[in-house]
Amino acid sequence: MSLHLDPRQRAMLQEMGVRLWWPAPVTPSATSGPSADPLPHSAPAPAVPPPAASARPPAAPPPARVPQAPPPASLATNTASPAVALQLHPPRTLYPSADPLQAPAALGAGWLIVAEGQPEGDPFAGDAGRLLANMLRALQLHRHPRVHLCALSAPAGAAGTEPPAAVLAAALADLQPSVLLLMGRTAARAVLGRTEPLGRLRSELHQVGGVPAVVTYDAPYLLRAPDAKPAAWADLCRARALGRAIT
Repeated sequence: MSLHLDPRQRAMLQEMGVRLWWPAPVTPSATSGPSADPLPHSAPAPAVPPPAASARPPAAPPPARVPQAPPPASLATNTASPAVALQLHPPRTLYPSADPLQAPAALGAGWLIVAEGQPEGDPFAGDAGRLLANMLRALQLHRHPRVHLCALSAPAGAAGTEPPAAVLAAALADLQPSVLLLMGRTAARAVLGRTEPLGRLRSELHQVGGVPAVVTYDAPYLLRAPDAKPAAWADLCRARALGRAIT
C-alpha cells in the first residue's frame, strides 16, 4: 500500500519531525515521457551545407602550332646533279694485248671502271696513273683483256654529246661486265645520282643496270691521303669477290 502525499503534506510532516522514506514522486517533464530512451543522445551534428561545386580550372589554351619543316626533296629532284656537269666518254680497253686464255677466272667476265680523267692519252701517265696501274696490277687485271675505263671530264662545249646515263647504259649493254668499279666521289655521284659522302657510298653495295657496283677512292685522292690505301685495297678485293661470284 502506497502513501500518496502532495508537496504541502510532505512539508507539514517534515515540520513535525516525521522523516519520510518514500522516494519523492518524479515530476514528469514536459519533454520526456515514459517511452524516453534512458541513454543520453549525442547532439545532432549541425547540418553541413553541401560543398559548393568546385570551379573548374580554366581550360589551357591549345599549344602553339609549330610549323613543320617541308620534307626533304628526293635525290631525283635535287638541284644540279654532278652527272649533268660532266661528260662520260665511251669505254676504252686498258689491256687489249692480254691473252684471253690466260685471264684469271676469278676476275669474272670483265670489269668496267669509271673514273675522272682525260679520255685521250695514256691513262697510266703521271703519278696518279702509275698508282692506278699498280692497283689494277695487284688484282691481276693486267692479264684480263676485258678491262675497260670510262673517263669523266668537264664537257668541252660540243653540242650533241650524249647524257652520261645513256653512255653508261650503252657500255653496260655492250660489254656486260661482272663488276662496275666507281673510283672517286665524282664518279660515284655521277653514276649513282647520290650526294652522300664517299665513306657512306663505299659502305654500300650498289646495282647499276643489274651489274654490282663498288665505290672506292681514286688514285689522286690516295696520293694525297696514303693512309686510305688499305681501305681502297679492301674495296678492290670486294669487287674481285663479286666478279668471281658472277662468273
